[in-house]
Amino acid sequence: MDKHDTPMLDELENGPWPSFISGIKRLRDEHSDQRINGVANSLLGQLEHSYETKKGYWKGGTVSVYGYGGGIIPRFSEVGDAFPESREFHTMRVQPPAGNHYTTDSLRKLADSWEKHGSGLVTFHGQTGNIMFIGTTTENTQKFFDEINEYGYDLGGAGPCVRTSMSCIGSARCEQSSLDEQRIHRALINNFTDDIHRPALPYKFKFKISGCGNDCMNAIERSDFAIIGTWRDDMRVDQEAFKAYIELKGHDYINENIISRCPTNALKINEDDTLEVDNRNCVRCMHCLNALPKALSPGLDKGATICIGGKRTLKIGDLMGTVIVPFMPLKTDEDFEKLNEMAEEVIDFWAENALEHERCGEMIERIGLPNFLEGIGIEVDPNMVDSPRQSSYVRLDDWDEEAKKWFDSKAEAANA
Repeated sequence: MDKHDTPMLDELENGPWPSFISGIKRLRDEHSDQRINGVANSLLGQLEHSYETKKGYWKGGTVSVYGYGGGIIPRFSEVGDAFPESREFHTMRVQPPAGNHYTTDSLRKLADSWEKHGSGLVTFHGQTGNIMFIGTTTENTQKFFDEINEYGYDLGGAGPCVRTSMSCIGSARCEQSSLDEQRIHRALINNFTDDIHRPALPYKFKFKISGCGNDCMNAIERSDFAIIGTWRDDMRVDQEAFKAYIELKGHDYINENIISRCPTNALKINEDDTLEVDNRNCVRCMHCLNALPKALSPGLDKGATICIGGKRTLKIGDLMGTVIVPFMPLKTDEDFEKLNEMAEEVIDFWAENALEHERCGEMIERIGLPNFLEGIGIEVDPNMVDSPRQSSYVRLDDWDEEAKKWFDSKAEAANA
């Protein structure tokens, strides 16, 4: 095999950081399969050619497996005659298990299947949340899919559809979790499988599930439907463990790094070195729980806050998700049915009212939050006000009395 010269790509291997070029070269030089050697060599040659000419040579098309409309990113080379082994270099998106719980056996199966039918290049995971299997031919897409489907894997979303969901490892290993993230993940995916595989929406729609306000999945700013774990009773405090932290770290450290950093000044150290928490003003930012995990824990009345409309930059810039449901219990089968019903209402309303290539958050910005809430059948809630403590349009005098009236009216409506 004549190796392509790659002087410009070689420069990408300089410096302290690992380079993707080194990985492709290892496939070219060290893999036992000559087909994979040739594909890697051809890919490097085309990439070097692109660097030389400052032009990309991949074009799209239509590639799918039987019964599906998405999940594959087609790439055909415009310079395939010069680099024939990478003439077709499609990417296959494969959904990860909920919480990214893999067994070593399943990972070996995936790697073996991809080396048999693809280039051996894998992004684990892409920004979509999928496992990105990069580089296969049109013929081999069906073969690879059939093989991985036999041992339980499915293609993810691509195009104007419900995209692959992501959930944190959550309650399986994290003491901060307030949700059963994996059950929520599976419930939503099972309900919206058709919308993942057969793109028929105005644009993409993403679910992400984070078990607490740390939001390890970046759900609030990266998903149209963010499910964030929270609690609505008091934070639990182990006073003896807190005193042990003071003895270990000292008063100055605790005051400077934890107490003073509470965004709502909801923490106070008493004279006997116990911690007093103003739970009414706690905003669940998670800083104190992260810093003092043995002393502080989430409350026991756990559930989810639902935020709608987060996304990265496109038409109107980045958007953070807007609180639509401040607290939703997610424990019983009935609770999960309500979550699925709400998700269906949101997607149906967005599909009927969004413009082409318009995300859900962009539609809300265009039509207004009150119209969106009316469309999905959810009442306005004081918790939907963005930054009420800083808003000049929200009067805080007599706040307690007005809030009591609102909660009393909700209770009366529920008992009617």
